[in-house]
Amino acid sequence: MRIVDAIKAINPDAKFQFENDDINNIEWADGTTPIAVADIEAKIAELPTWEELDAQSKALKASAKAKLISGEVLTEDEANTIVL
Repeated sequence: MRIVDAIKAINPDAKFQFENDDINNIEWADGTTPIAVADIEAKIAELPTWEELDAQSKALKASAKAKLISGEVLTEDEANTIVL
């Protein structure tokens, strides 16, 4: 999944496929300009890990809850954590 996230961060319109998480075996489709493996790997290193994203989400939810309890105004991101 990290490969997909990295490719989409570089080119949101990219069309591609690969198997077994093999970054060296990406097939580019529909005229998508290939992205160098080194560029994909560099983007993977820049992206937050799932653990970091989970921690950020939990912190944002905790902040929203604390603000709701105290009657403070929520940021849009905080509000988005509680909108169903």
